[in-house]
Amino acid sequence: PSSERSKSNLWEPFDDREGFELAEFFFANAKMSKRRITRLQKLWAARHGGDSPYLDASHMYKVIDSARLGDVKWDCFDKPPGTVPDWMSKTYEVWYRNPLEVARQMLSNKDFDQEIDYSAKRVFKDGIRQWQDFMSGDWAWEQSTIIAKDPETHGAMFIPIILGSDKTTVSVGTGDNEFYPLYMMLGNHHNAMRRAHRNTVALIGFLALFHISLARILKSLKPGMTKPEVTSCADGHFWRAIYGLALYIADYPKQALLACIVQGWCPNRCLVKSSELGADGPWLPRKCEHIEELIKSFGLGTLWDKY
Repeated sequence: PSSERSKSNLWEPFDDREGFELAEFFFANAKMSKRRITRLQKLWAARHGGDSPYLDASHMYKVIDSARLGDVKWDCFDKPPGTVPDWMSKTYEVWYRNPLEVARQMLSNKDFDQEIDYSAKRVFKDGIRQWQDFMSGDWAWEQSTIIAKDPETHGAMFIPIILGSDKTTVSVGTGDNEFYPLYMMLGNHHNAMRRAHRNTVALIGFLALFHISLARILKSLKPGMTKPEVTSCADGHFWRAIYGLALYIADYPKQALLACIVQGWCPNRCLVKSSELGADGPWLPRKCEHIEELIKSFGLGTLWDKY
């Protein structure tokens, strides 16, 4: 179905044009204080028999915040959930933007019309397969096949989430704290759009406690990984969408950090030794059961020194 806004109220979420222009005047033009806005609304209500566009300033702010246009707001959490060791009990402020809202905004951006793949594809030219956009790859095709085979997700478009980060040290007033800016892209956008820097890459957070922060920030995407979510897209229609974590772009130290391994070992889930990185395999895959058995048999100290 078309995603065009209902013609019954073109000023949604405001009640009407008067409500929009009044909020614009109070908030953007006059930059009036909360106390004065509330006072004027009460005077308005008294003058017009209790009827005013807004109950008070807080009511007006909520209506403004509910508007879907504009950028995705920043949120913050300052304490990791769950029980953590004492050395991790220090409070950190982790600023982030809801990745689900950012993805929705990217998908519905009219500037990307004709530059989005709504399904995986295999492109051939003169009988030779062409590898040009993310959705032309084998992994996207395989994931889309899995989605198509499941009756609950059949027909849904696949939205690969691509993440990336680098380390930044912030020293002014923070005591040399290290943060990792976290960036997000969608695999559906054509490569030409990314190379043109047309808002296909979004900053969605600053990681402090790396894995805990990452899990918390990406939490909003989890429900949409198994149950299709209806979302507005650049072609003017609503699509059922399934999200998936595709890849994480990072240099080797970040890959080792993500994989929770000691640097010098392969982060790509195999047991190749550090002295043989880059050599031809095959190599045994790294399994949680294998790691747990090593710890149980030798202990962390022995593994660190000799393994």
